[in-house]
Amino acid sequence: MRRPFALLAGVLLVGAFAAPASAADGDGNGDQGFTIKDSRIAESSGLAASRLHPGIYWTHNDSGDGPYIYAVDSGTGKTVARVTLSGIGAPRDTEAISIGPGNQIYVGDIGDNLGGKWPYVWIYRLPEPKKLVDQTVRATQYVVKYTDGARNAESLVIDPKTGRAYIIDKNENGGHLYEGPAKLSTSGTNYFKPVATVDLWATDAAISPDDKQLAVRGYFGGIYYDWNGGRIKRKGRLNVPLQGQGESITYTVDGSKLMYGSEGADSSVQAQDVPGGGGGSKSSSGGASSSASGGSGGGMGGNLKVGALAVAVAAAVVFGIRRLLRR
Repeated sequence: MRRPFALLAGVLLVGAFAAPASAADGDGNGDQGFTIKDSRIAESSGLAASRLHPGIYWTHNDSGDGPYIYAVDSGTGKTVARVTLSGIGAPRDTEAISIGPGNQIYVGDIGDNLGGKWPYVWIYRLPEPKKLVDQTVRATQYVVKYTDGARNAESLVIDPKTGRAYIIDKNENGGHLYEGPAKLSTSGTNYFKPVATVDLWATDAAISPDDKQLAVRGYFGGIYYDWNGGRIKRKGRLNVPLQGQGESITYTVDGSKLMYGSEGADSSVQAQDVPGGGGGSKSSSGGASSSASGGSGGGMGGNLKVGALAVAVAAAVVFGIRRLLRR
């Protein structure tokens, strides 16, 4: 994927502003956070909590790794299985992973390093293995196009009740939620159409296990919506931790936490309470607020001042870099 200007600012800021990660180090309580310890996973770009294997999180690298997904034990941070996808072409820019009904894993090869020039992208589907060992699993490949032209995207979500696929494009000025056909087809092209605006430069998204909430994250913030079967309604801001390159998000299986992942070697996955008591969890007293207005203070919790300062400095850095490049 292309490294945006804001990412450079984020890297500069992390050391100064980021709070210590709450990563577990083999404490068996991975839903409180953990560190990915597999040296093969240097660009974790997607995250999905397994329902078939509690405590396991599926992830994958960005472009350049191959047709692989990894099962990571959140209690130890160690990889317990690497699955090779067969029956597909060579992945170009794998950016997202989601689990749908029937424990079907969906992998989104939907990134576009050319900024929206690929004539089509792909989604791969495979059954989640019942045994967690290194193995090869045959996957189904779907061809995807957008009704309004090619674009870059890093967010793929599967409705946990209907199995319908949705994509959110990645646009600095905000993007759209794209709805796929009721059922993906291997014969011909699957067209995704825009159905709602998303006010974020989105790097990943997830739907809560109870099918009621959509969480969308970016590099420096996030927004949560009422899902409403894809007819989303904005509710408030997410308490997104500051990370070197925040690329992934998923709900825990019980829906009480949101897990935020980042690229990089030994990257941490950090846990935050689900806002508004959504996702099937009880309302949290210390987590993000459920501000229906989605105002600037919604969901920032104790990190509001630090986060605001970080974003302000990031904006200044980005603005300065762009001015220099124009000269």
